[in-house]
Amino acid sequence: MSDGRASGGCALQLADSPLAGEIVPAANAEPRRDGLTPQLLILHYTGMSSARKAVAWLASAESRVSCHYVVDEAGFISQLVPERLRAWHAGVSVWAGETDINSASIGIEIHNPGHEHGYPAFPLAQMRSVAGLCADICQRNGIAARHVLAHSDIAPHRKIDPGEGFDWSYLFKAGVGHWVPPVPLDGDDAGFEPGYAGPAVAEAQAALAAYGYGVPLSGTLDAETVSVLRAFQRHFRPARVDGRLDGSTIDTLRRVVSGLAVA
Repeated sequence: MSDGRASGGCALQLADSPLAGEIVPAANAEPRRDGLTPQLLILHYTGMSSARKAVAWLASAESRVSCHYVVDEAGFISQLVPERLRAWHAGVSVWAGETDINSASIGIEIHNPGHEHGYPAFPLAQMRSVAGLCADICQRNGIAARHVLAHSDIAPHRKIDPGEGFDWSYLFKAGVGHWVPPVPLDGDDAGFEPGYAGPAVAEAQAALAAYGYGVPLSGTLDAETVSVLRAFQRHFRPARVDGRLDGSTIDTLRRVVSGLAVA
């Protein structure tokens, strides 16, 4: 579920995206900071029992949260906050040094009850709508492929959504986001344990920071780095999400960062 702060409201007369099927104005919205325009697109899951409950909650003043769009399991899209306004979906988060992610982003909530309630697969109809909506938003706002991110990417110490079951490769094939095929796991490589210090950790931290993750450059596999590695694995190497620095993770990370020039 999203999280945010501050107060405000919005009056949405026309949907920004032609793909939106309804407008449900959210109470919690405000101007973006210092005239910032959206540079990031953040994907969440709702973590609620139904999409309609999620839309109602995200639109209510008492929730203290909001988002720009909700996509239900059948692919129906609701818009809650105009893209020109700041929605409250990111919470305490950071990407590439920016800490006011709400001002720098557009947030999409994808309905899924989440890990605490069985974490079902994202249906194909839903994925098609998510891909179409993301493509439309990125094209109109000039959002770079590498800046289509998970909530867990920007808040790795607090959030795990949309999770390892979300199909980022599907989005990439639809022309959305940055993706590389993950390097296969080696069953004999358990990876470095938390607390390990060495050149491999320093390389991984530098690469993660270069991509945009908020990670310390300590050279040690500390708790913060483990959380960031888990977030990276959920997005780019979902076969095993354990925060360990194994060969598959570091080689996949090298592939991801090597594609920065074109992402």
